[in-house]
Amino acid sequence: MMMMMMNSTHVSYFTLSAYIDTGVLRYFYFLIVMSLYVLIVCSNLLLIVVICMNRSLHEPMYLFLCSLFVNELFGSTGLFPFLMVQILSDVHTVAAPLCFLQIFCLFTYATIELLNLAVMSYDRYLAICCPLQYKTKMSQQKVSTLITLTWLLPVVSILVLISLSAPLRLCGNVIDRIYCGNYSVVKLACSDTRVNNIYGLVYTVVSVILPLVPILFSYMRILKILLSRLEGGRMPPMLGIVLSLYFLTCQPLFTPLLYGLNVSSIRLACGRLLVGSLPL
Repeated sequence: MMMMMMNSTHVSYFTLSAYIDTGVLRYFYFLIVMSLYVLIVCSNLLLIVVICMNRSLHEPMYLFLCSLFVNELFGSTGLFPFLMVQILSDVHTVAAPLCFLQIFCLFTYATIELLNLAVMSYDRYLAICCPLQYKTKMSQQKVSTLITLTWLLPVVSILVLISLSAPLRLCGNVIDRIYCGNYSVVKLACSDTRVNNIYGLVYTVVSVILPLVPILFSYMRILKILLSRLEGGRMPPMLGIVLSLYFLTCQPLFTPLLYGLNVSSIRLACGRLLVGSLPL
């Protein structure tokens, strides 16, 4: 133990050992990653502009969708440019501050994604199960509060996570991944990491398991009501939207398709925006 403490130090950079030499294929992989990033940025940015420019879309559901699309831009920007640089690089190293910045971006993105989906499930639950009280229960002030908390709580929790990991004295600087992860850094520590492990466990339960509870509860109630209406011969127009929300993906490329263009009002607004921008 004393020998490990003597060899420990504050590293200035990390080496990502999961990368392999792909030769000239690196340019092909670079084009694939760059194309995906461009598609992600364009699709999410288009939907954000459409929702912001159309006052008819300034409703709770669309505002929550806009928050989701902004988060997709945030998360993909924290990963894809980094991947493109590493793919073209011969030496796969990253400065320690940049590594912790990426950890902040990716972990915050994932937490915001789950909280956003939980808030959206709550909104759909009120709209379908309590339609008469929806306007009073989902006021503009409540929408603003929910969106603020969806972003503020993950930022604070991840800042605490990084403040516990950054001061650790490490016995190495090799991360067996293609991007930075908090657990990969903590595994390199020579000092006591019990506080990090406890906080990481609590963070996982609070940020992953707890948001899944309202999501599952809300959609189970919604599905029960939809099935009862279908038995009576009624086909709710929101059925396609609700069923699409069961695919709880965190992939920023699919989110605009599942939660944006699949909504008829947003799809029509996108068409008007694109057609109106064409020269006559």
